[in-house]
Amino acid sequence: MSADRAALRRALERGEREGGNVEFKERLTRGVHLADGRLESLAAQLRHRILSGDGEATYVVGVTDDGGIAGISPDAFSESMDVLSLLAEEAGAHIDDVETWGVGDGDGLVGVATLQEGAVLDVDDDHIVVGTAGHVDHGKSTLVGSLVTGDPDDGQGGTRSFLDVQPHEMERGLSADLSYGVYGFDEEGPVRMDNPHRKSDRARVVEESDRLVSFVDTVGHEPWLRTTIRGLVGQKLDYGLLVVAADDGPTKTTREHLGILLATELPTIVAITKADVVSDERVREVEREVERLLRNADRTPLLVERHGVETALDEINEQVVPVLTTSAVTKEGLDALDELFEHLPKTSATEGAFSMYIDRTYNVTGVGAVASGTVRSGTVEAGDELLVGPLADGSFREVEVRSIEMHYHRVDEASAGRIVGIALKGIGEADLDRGMVLLPREADPTAVREFEAEVMVLNHPTRIDDGYEPVVHLETISETASIHPEGGQLLPGDTGTASVRFKFHPYMVEEGQRFVFREGSSKGVGTVTDIVDEE
Repeated sequence: MSADRAALRRALERGEREGGNVEFKERLTRGVHLADGRLESLAAQLRHRILSGDGEATYVVGVTDDGGIAGISPDAFSESMDVLSLLAEEAGAHIDDVETWGVGDGDGLVGVATLQEGAVLDVDDDHIVVGTAGHVDHGKSTLVGSLVTGDPDDGQGGTRSFLDVQPHEMERGLSADLSYGVYGFDEEGPVRMDNPHRKSDRARVVEESDRLVSFVDTVGHEPWLRTTIRGLVGQKLDYGLLVVAADDGPTKTTREHLGILLATELPTIVAITKADVVSDERVREVEREVERLLRNADRTPLLVERHGVETALDEINEQVVPVLTTSAVTKEGLDALDELFEHLPKTSATEGAFSMYIDRTYNVTGVGAVASGTVRSGTVEAGDELLVGPLADGSFREVEVRSIEMHYHRVDEASAGRIVGIALKGIGEADLDRGMVLLPREADPTAVREFEAEVMVLNHPTRIDDGYEPVVHLETISETASIHPEGGQLLPGDTGTASVRFKFHPYMVEEGQRFVFREGSSKGVGTVTDIVDEE
């Protein structure tokens, strides 16, 4: 048996014996194992295994009673995990981890499920999501790295390495690691990560915190502004955090990012970073540049150093922008940011039926298709029946929620603002796409190809004519669309009515949604005012 099957080998060697914490199951089915009172007896058996293992049990699925490797189909394995999850809930426990391996020449699976005592974490904490923006090398990843770990930077961007996204983490487990950093607060103060690379460390922060702060990364390089727009528009953000390096000052990219933050009416904080590498006089100079930049955008800067954190908490909104000076090396300003993030109110709307625009999709062996994103409204629970779409033909498909994870921690439910991964039954990963939406099964959604909007041109070298084709970013949708201004054209700085038509694919669009459109150096913003019915 290969080295990567070590967990399976250990479980088989320990064997299924009286007084042990290992249980062998070839498969578990709803029809057999949840019928005629068997749920209670099997839950009691599971409870016995957990007590025998001092709070932990190991279930090997896809093996015979004597430990022989049998292997079962992916569908049978998924059903077995569903049943095991119900048994665990009945026994006051939860599935903490599942590892699977292929067996034989076909698609058979064998797996090891680790179960822990205690119910699945019920996350009812306050949770805000912050979108970070700023020019490359202005220190946003380093700043966030120091916030979530509490460690000072080494002056070489050392804390930034904590936040590098590891692609294999997305491939190996049911995770929604959209945010590149998370920390929290309890009654004693900040709850930080010791090592953000460790999945269990993120789960610990989620479990221990009464309030969570997730940071959604954006890209600082100018060629990747499209990715930045996706991060700022496509997530259910509560606040923006714009960084400006004290040695460099505001740049063209800074102005681009600030324009997007403010155009989408996101309350924003500006952090002047790298204060340790320049003189106090240079810091004051950059502060004045930032103040001018904000005033030119019809916003009111509020210097936190002068007016205090409490005033910033009282005054921050779409018009008032707190500005503070920070250093990840000396930790200057980090206490003020902690205080802000601990007490800032949630701003994104949470009422209404469940909805979530899909940002990423991936496949997990033994689990199936996973859609990740930020819950836009309402609440979703494991077992819920949903609709997903629109598919290419404009239809919506019925699916079921297998399980939900947030920052590597299995949760029973997730509400608006949570960044989650949702495992779906009834659809393959190949049929899911970014820009699709998850809705309750009783919803009656309509795929939209064209809509009316109020648009404002922020920047364009000449004018926008009828049929102009930029990329429209709305929620997690990024699609080429043609714009048809009323009157035939729009000049830079103009606001007017226009029809917007997606070029390749219909999407779920609603009145009131805001969007950004961009093509080359041109960009603008808009608000959906009406949906055009397709005849």
